[in-house]
Amino acid sequence: MKIFSLVLMLALLAGCASGPRIDTSHPSANHDSRVQFVILHYTSSGLARSLQLLTQGEVSSHYLIGAAPPTIYRLVDESRRAWHAGESEWQGRTWLNASSIGIELVNEGYQDTPNGRVWQPYSEAQIEALIALLKDIVKRHGIEPQNVIGHSDIAPLRKLDPGPLFPWQRLAAAGLGVWPDAQAVARQQALFALKLPSIGWFQQQLLSLGYAAPQTGELDVATRHVLAAFQLHYRPKRFDGQPDAQTAALLLTLNRQR
Repeated sequence: MKIFSLVLMLALLAGCASGPRIDTSHPSANHDSRVQFVILHYTSSGLARSLQLLTQGEVSSHYLIGAAPPTIYRLVDESRRAWHAGESEWQGRTWLNASSIGIELVNEGYQDTPNGRVWQPYSEAQIEALIALLKDIVKRHGIEPQNVIGHSDIAPLRKLDPGPLFPWQRLAAAGLGVWPDAQAVARQQALFALKLPSIGWFQQQLLSLGYAAPQTGELDVATRHVLAAFQLHYRPKRFDGQPDAQTAALLLTLNRQR
């Protein structure tokens, strides 16, 4: 009797330890990837320093792409959250580490010289490697082209990467971003040259596109930073943060293309 009781008790304990059975025979069709955005960065340092910072420091990214040769390093599994975005916002969603994949490109960024700021270009092979990687990521996660963005887009008050030499138009041509139709921009620019919209209009257009733009109706410091981030992405030859006819035309055209 004692032996029987002991066996019964052990069986009950084993059942409790294993927990209830999980039935997986009714999968729902109503789901998508947790990854909604891809955020692109430059490292501001060389390869050795970049690897050290991204693997041993307080920041990380899912991928790092070297320049020569353009090796792709996977540093964090896509199922895990990497610490690359920081305080950020896009399309009303904040703290984007939890919903994004971060890709760092080895690039020194810029140097301030007596003759002005000099930006380091990206290598052709590095961009080709990035495009191949992005095509795979966006296909697997179903990421919309407008959600392939830069660090400066999601954190305009504190970031400039991936910088004015990053080829956003080329990525858009590969289906990995959006780019305004040049003829539509020219038509709208001619109209806006006659009368520029209000600051509130610029703020609303930026917000509609995804930027965390203030809605104050004033050209305050934050609004200038967001305007500059937009210009850095779509008009990198001049990103002064000032509202003008070309910036207005770019904004309106992009929002109408959505």
